[in-house]
Amino acid sequence: MDFVHLHLHSQYSILDGAIRFEELLQLLEEKNFKACALTDHGNMFGAIEFYTMALERGIKPILGCEVYVAPTNRFDRIPDPYHLLLLVMNEKGYRNLCHLLSLSYLEGFYHKPRIDYELLERYGEGLIVLTSCLKGEIPSLILKGDLEGARKKVAFFKELFGDRFYFELQDNGIPEQKKVNESLIKLSKEFGVKLVATNDSHYLLREDAFLHDVLLCIQTGKTIDDPKRLRFPTDQFYLRSQEEMKILFKDVPSALKNTVEIAERCELKLELGIPKLPLYQTPDGKALEDYLQQLAEEGLRRRLKESRIEEAEPYWKRLREELEVINRMGFAGYFLIVQDFVNWAKSNGIAVGPGRGSAAGSLVAYCLGITDIDPLEHGLLFERFLNPERISLPDIDVDFCYERRDEVIEYLKQKYGPDKVAHIITFGKMQARAVVRDVGRALGLPYREVDLFAKLIPGGPNITLQEALKLEPRIRELVQGNENYKKLLTIALRLEGMVRHASTHAAGVVISNVPLMDHIPLYRGKDGEITTQYAMKDVERIGLVKFDLLGLKTLTMMEETIRLVEKCRRIKVNLKEIPLDDPQTYKLLSEGDTTGVFQLESQGMRDLLRRIKPERFSDLVALLALYRPGPLSSGMVEDYIKRRRGEEEVKYPHPWLKEVLDETYGVLVYQEQVMMAASILADFSLGEADLLRKAMSKKVPEEMDRLRDRFLQGAQIKGIPGDKAQEIFELMAKFAEYGFNKSHSAAYALIAYQTAYLKAHFPEEFMAALLSSDMNDSDKVMKYVYECREKGIQVLGPDINLSQWEFTVEGDEELKIRFGLGAIKNVGKAAVGAILEARKEGPFRNFTNFCLRVDGRKVNRRAIESLIKAGAFDQFGERSKLLALLGRVLERSAKKSLNQVTLFKNTSEELPPLPNWSTSELLRAEKEVLGFYLSGHPLKDYEELLTRHSKNQIRSLEDLEGGEEVSLVGLISEVREIRTRKGDRMAVIELEDLTGRIEGVVFPDLFREVSNLLFQEIPLKVEGILEKDEEGRPRIRIQSIKSINEDLSEQEPKKVRLKIKLKALSLKDLETLKSTFLRHQGPCEVLLHLIDGEREVVVRLSDPLRVKASENLRADLERLLGPNSFWMEVE
Repeated sequence: MDFVHLHLHSQYSILDGAIRFEELLQLLEEKNFKACALTDHGNMFGAIEFYTMALERGIKPILGCEVYVAPTNRFDRIPDPYHLLLLVMNEKGYRNLCHLLSLSYLEGFYHKPRIDYELLERYGEGLIVLTSCLKGEIPSLILKGDLEGARKKVAFFKELFGDRFYFELQDNGIPEQKKVNESLIKLSKEFGVKLVATNDSHYLLREDAFLHDVLLCIQTGKTIDDPKRLRFPTDQFYLRSQEEMKILFKDVPSALKNTVEIAERCELKLELGIPKLPLYQTPDGKALEDYLQQLAEEGLRRRLKESRIEEAEPYWKRLREELEVINRMGFAGYFLIVQDFVNWAKSNGIAVGPGRGSAAGSLVAYCLGITDIDPLEHGLLFERFLNPERISLPDIDVDFCYERRDEVIEYLKQKYGPDKVAHIITFGKMQARAVVRDVGRALGLPYREVDLFAKLIPGGPNITLQEALKLEPRIRELVQGNENYKKLLTIALRLEGMVRHASTHAAGVVISNVPLMDHIPLYRGKDGEITTQYAMKDVERIGLVKFDLLGLKTLTMMEETIRLVEKCRRIKVNLKEIPLDDPQTYKLLSEGDTTGVFQLESQGMRDLLRRIKPERFSDLVALLALYRPGPLSSGMVEDYIKRRRGEEEVKYPHPWLKEVLDETYGVLVYQEQVMMAASILADFSLGEADLLRKAMSKKVPEEMDRLRDRFLQGAQIKGIPGDKAQEIFELMAKFAEYGFNKSHSAAYALIAYQTAYLKAHFPEEFMAALLSSDMNDSDKVMKYVYECREKGIQVLGPDINLSQWEFTVEGDEELKIRFGLGAIKNVGKAAVGAILEARKEGPFRNFTNFCLRVDGRKVNRRAIESLIKAGAFDQFGERSKLLALLGRVLERSAKKSLNQVTLFKNTSEELPPLPNWSTSELLRAEKEVLGFYLSGHPLKDYEELLTRHSKNQIRSLEDLEGGEEVSLVGLISEVREIRTRKGDRMAVIELEDLTGRIEGVVFPDLFREVSNLLFQEIPLKVEGILEKDEEGRPRIRIQSIKSINEDLSEQEPKKVRLKIKLKALSLKDLETLKSTFLRHQGPCEVLLHLIDGEREVVVRLSDPLRVKASENLRADLERLLGPNSFWMEVE
């Protein structure tokens, strides 16, 4: 080996480096390199990933970083820091680099994470220093002609680092490098500092230079044709071969030799994969195992008493078994840490979920208060959580109130020390649609062309561009016929999956027993939170223990519901005490009335609820396990439903499995059932059965073969014939692929049931809390308000004397929801806080009184205007007049001094003699500040018209698949005209009906036909193809827009059509359908579109079953069949 690359930037030099580790290591192998350094800009994000991958490939990894050095000190806010290259020699150097990089973010960040020379002096041991590129301080001084300054800096480094300090020579074809190199060679002789050659590699191959150029454009928001953009001056920042480097530096061969010398000096050996648990202090220094046993036994006594369980021995036996395993594996401390912060949260009134993931299968966790679901009652297995036959750290995820999760993390910092607790970083990657948009912008392509390409990429998680090319022929057609698209796709394919940004993991928190900087470098997120620089897997590789603390909005919403119930009804709801067999709750679930109900909101889930019609808690557990792509496509769901309805005989793979499979009607639904089957039929221990379950789900051939043999032998010993045992094994393997973790399903089914219970019994409080939880999303607020109206719950407008920040409930006999001030645009928390503070002195008497009493610095003119437009001052006069009065009142308010406030308490006011707003003006102003119409709707008078002419309602479109044809009636509320590349006019419109709003695209050909209709405030019939954006939000590619003229609007519908999926209806449902028709008898013919897979048959019903078309009929049918199942025709 004649040369080693010591200066290299991977994709973790975000949007600057274009090197992926897998491709890098493959190229290093091909070019016969035995070692390589990683030196990303200002971070070590990829260090552990690179270290482990390089070792696996037999290449020596050298860790390092190109750090930023502040020109003076790290606390000064002076831009343009210098670059300096640091390489890790040993464990001391690794720890010191962790400290340097941590402090660069925590203390020195100004545009870039910066260290200074004071930190270098403190943490320089174990590090090799190179002078870096042209942006290094010594090269910069040379280029300025300040050779004396350069000499002083050389002397400083020489004294500080001795023979660990090297001059870095680069030759990427930049003229300035030649000048710097000449000076460095001279200084080398003068000071005895060795030379070292590098290539500052940012990409792998020379032809990747353009790819890197595009990456820089994405980073800076510039286009490739911008002459002033950031760009590298040559195409030579690639991974040169050893031969190329020899030619470049033939005059200074020592510079090549010294790269090998440095590689040999770097001997870092990291200890990976050994967990280092934080220290938990027990009372009186009691052993961790003894204290865990004490708490668990106390907890079990409490649980048995609360649940009035008489048969206690199975619980004590299970507890002893679990404690033995936990203590033997050395995990007592882990359980104590988790129970400590969970119980601290509960004692401080912070809502905690009943459990999450496989931890719900642990009785110890239940006794400690970590979970709130009885694993014995629900048949949950400890071995699915902690396998005694395979030592791996337990993983307990805990859900907390979304708004108070940070308090729990603060508690951890206080208990263990702020330097020992941090969030965990995560990296956002360039996914298929996003990378197409990024590259399109960088190439300067027209928005419409890029948008068209991006929208053709199918939705769904983790879809790649390669998969999109296979699934969508229109993409291939676009690329074949257009050079721009071809170029776009070529670059996007290369950049897809690269790191685009760093952010904070939603749940992960790491706790250490020593300061984190001793193990890992730290990073400061955009909101000030301190995170690790390593992602989750690398944190665990380095031996740190992570804890998952998740913020769950549903818990926050449930707490708010309970608070409102206590306030309005004087009822204290304890979710632990609600019955799990409540008929009202199951009625709500069976009707699919699940807006706001945890995990059960989607249309597919509602359809499944209507079909399954759950009657017991175990049905709900099964439902959550079944509603996933695997089971839905495998036929498992249909088997389950038919057997549950009694339409198909319940069969068991073997009679011995009846007890295990009874609750799921003979269908293998849960992973735990696979484990129990292996235990019952082949005498597997449950730990061994868990290994079988894992091998089956991951399809590991060698492990599967070994365990198959073991299963067949065990079954033979128990007298099961070989062919039957083989058949059962294959069946288990098939279902293990789709089987779900029952512990997680049961824990989340409990939250789902609890939310459904609250909605069924306290609908006003539930909807108010739901509105508050999504008050910043006007589309959701609009949807929830519509549902309230459907349920007969009145939503009152905002009132300056009655409204709070959040939505509230008021009234005695009839409860109503009061709109929250926080949902009004331009009225922030500070303004609402000031209003509530002023209101403590009594209600506002009139508008002038309000303006004079509130703090004008917090409640500004814009906020007051929004409050007026929202109707918050309606009790004081017409909105038009109050807006006109506002300027005069604010003038008076500005002149008042603090001691004059009392003079204005009884101020009277005279409103200006202006005309009142028309209904349309009032509604328009309301929509401007609320995001939707609250007190009325421009379409209200057309309600029957909408029922007759629209096949779909906007609120239900999000539940349809992209590509479906839709037809609806609504008003166009916004038009944004766009010019195509050819100069043609097209538009993006916003269409709304009574249930919601949706974006639609009108392309040039249609725009020319209908442009006159787009700007008229009249109901329009819009038809088109439904599309979904990157987040799954619906929009319409509009194919036709028609006005509904008066003659047509007065015509009565002649036909009613229903779309029915045959599999979805039971005989009981068909009876209900027939009685619905008879209840709504009238003149309209009924046609049933019966769907069976891809076949569709239209059946015309006989005259006795004709109906009267109405909104009530629609509501009844949609309750039974779901949205988008009903439409009318006027002929």
